[in-house]
Amino acid sequence: MDNKKIGLVVKAAGSLYTVRDKQSGGVYECRIRGKLRLNDARTTNPLAVGDAVCYEPGAAPVITALLPRRNYIIRRATNLSKEAHIVAANIDQAFLLVTVDFPRTSTEFIDRFLVSAEAYRIPVGIVVNKVDLYDARRLQEAAHLAEIYGAIGYQTLKISAKVKDDVGLVKSFLANKITLFSGNSGVGKSSLINALNPRLGLRVGEISEYHNKGRHTTTFSEMLEVEENSYVVDTPGIKGFGLVDIDPSELSHYFSEIFAASRGCRFNGCTHAHEPGCAVRQSVASGGISQSRYASYLKMLEGDEKYRR
Repeated sequence: MDNKKIGLVVKAAGSLYTVRDKQSGGVYECRIRGKLRLNDARTTNPLAVGDAVCYEPGAAPVITALLPRRNYIIRRATNLSKEAHIVAANIDQAFLLVTVDFPRTSTEFIDRFLVSAEAYRIPVGIVVNKVDLYDARRLQEAAHLAEIYGAIGYQTLKISAKVKDDVGLVKSFLANKITLFSGNSGVGKSSLINALNPRLGLRVGEISEYHNKGRHTTTFSEMLEVEENSYVVDTPGIKGFGLVDIDPSELSHYFSEIFAASRGCRFNGCTHAHEPGCAVRQSVASGGISQSRYASYLKMLEGDEKYRR
C-alpha cells in the first residue's frame, strides 16, 4: 500500500523539516531519505521552506521526494564561495527589510537581492524600517533610497515596526500570498512579524552598540501565518548575498534601467563598463541611472568573472 502524501515544508531547522499536509493540514516532523541529499550538490540545503514534497508519515516520518519548484531565492555566502543556499522556494513575493542605520544596509546588498529575485521573476518590495530612530539626516537618506528604487518600479515603504498604521500598510500587501521576509541581521524582521501577529511572540534581538550590527535571533527558516491565508517566511539574517547562476552577459537584464538604456549602446554585447558609445554610461553621467546602482552592477560583473576564473 502506497503511504506517500504531499505536503509543504513550513520549517527547516538543520536536518529536521516540519511538513504540513496539503489535504489534512496535519503537521509532521520529518527527516529526509539519504539519497535526496545528493539531488542538488550545489546547495548546502537540499530542501527549503516553501518546497512541496512527497512524504511518508508513519512512526518516523520521512521526506521521499522534492516536487518541481516554480521559483526560489538562492544566494552564495560570498561572491567567491562555491557553496550556495536556497533561502526559500515557491513564494509569491519578497519583502527586503533594510535600515539606513542601526544597522546600515548597503545598497550593493539591496541590489544583489533584487537581481536574484529578478532572475526568477519574483516581485520584490523594499521596506525601510526603524524610521522612528532616524534624525533629519537619516530620514533624508531613507527618502533617497525610496526615490532610487521607487523610480525603477519597486514598491518602497518607509515604516516603523512600532507604529500601528505602518504595520497595517505592510499587512495590506500580504493578503492571500506567501511572502519572504529577508534582510541583514538586526533590521527588524522579527519585530515586524510580531507586530503583524502579536500571538507569534518571536524572539527579538538587540543591536551591538560597539559594531552597530544586528545579532542573529532567528536561527532557522519558518513559514508563519500572520492572518488567514496570509503567510510570511521568516529567515535568519544574511550578511552577504553572492549571486548564483547569473551569466555576466545577462546581468544587465536584471537591472531594468540599465537594460532599457542599453538599447542605445553603439555595440551589441556592450558590457557597459568601458566601451565607447555606451548609452548606459552616458545615462549614469547625466543622472538618469543612479551612481549606486551602476556601482553595484560593476561590482557584480567583476565579482562573477573572478569566480568563473
